[in-house]
Amino acid sequence: MAGKEIDRVRVTSALAVIKQHPAMVLFVLSPALALLAVIWWLAGAGWAIAAALVVLVVGVAVVVRKR
Repeated sequence: MAGKEIDRVRVTSALAVIKQHPAMVLFVLSPALALLAVIWWLAGAGWAIAAALVVLVVGVAVVVRKR
C-alpha cells in the first residue's frame, strides 16, 4: 500500500499553491461550497456536514487514485 500514499513533494507543492494563490483555490472550490450552502439551507447543518465529509473523502480518493 506504500504506492498509494501522497508523497511529501506533492503536499508541499499543493500547500505552496494554496499560500500563493488563495483566490484561485476559492474559485476552484466555489461550486462545492455553493452546493454545501444549498444543502445546508434545504436540509440542515447535519446533512451539509455529511455532504462535506463525502466530498472530502471522494476528493482525496481521486487524488490518490490518479497517481
